[in-house]
Amino acid sequence: MARRDEIVRFANELLDVAAFPEYAPPGLQVVGGEEVAKLVCAVSSSRELFERAGSLNAQLVLVHHGLFWRNEPLVVDRRLRGRLEALFRADLSLVAYHLALDAHPELGNNALLGQKLRARREQRFVEIGAGARFDEPVSIAELARRLREATSREPLIFAHGPERIERVAIVTGGGGDGLIQAAHEGYDAFVTGEPEEPALQTARELGIHFLAGGHYASETLGVQALAARLSEEFAIEHEFVDLPNPV
Repeated sequence: MARRDEIVRFANELLDVAAFPEYAPPGLQVVGGEEVAKLVCAVSSSRELFERAGSLNAQLVLVHHGLFWRNEPLVVDRRLRGRLEALFRADLSLVAYHLALDAHPELGNNALLGQKLRARREQRFVEIGAGARFDEPVSIAELARRLREATSREPLIFAHGPERIERVAIVTGGGGDGLIQAAHEGYDAFVTGEPEEPALQTARELGIHFLAGGHYASETLGVQALAARLSEEFAIEHEFVDLPNPV
């Protein structure tokens, strides 16, 4: 058993959450039991997830996309009520880390996806992404294959960059608006989760490859890495609940 508040404090400091002000409160979002023997992690909050976590006898749920967003109505509607009821019924605590988990150079979604692509992280790209370089340049076909293996789904590709790719910028999830900056900074390819409508013509006109591997699929790595780190630090069980989303 471990103390919930000690786990949360450790995670907050590890991810340096204060450095990433955003539109979702990081860390503890719903208070459940004080003692934790098992942690369940997943990408996004949902009633299905919380019911699954309860059935798995977890005490703590860790997600990338939490319950509360400052751009949503401040109303406990049927959706939010159902989720809260599932948490309360199982006495579950909920912790959520969004941008801070994207950005972490070791446990972050962007750094880990870069590793899956076999690209060496060189620097931060925009505020939360990763700029990386391949030790040996790759073709767009090879980069697409590696992304497909990393996400277990077929990526959307606009192949308008150079024949050999040396540098790649990565912003997982809904990071499609980073494409122009990636091109301006001289990257050969840009990898994200969700595309934005202008991406096709932008990639074509700026001469850069664009690859979208799915918002959900590109963000399964961070929560699993953080859960494993917390499990090791506090000697608790951890389990990933995969609830695939085509978006």
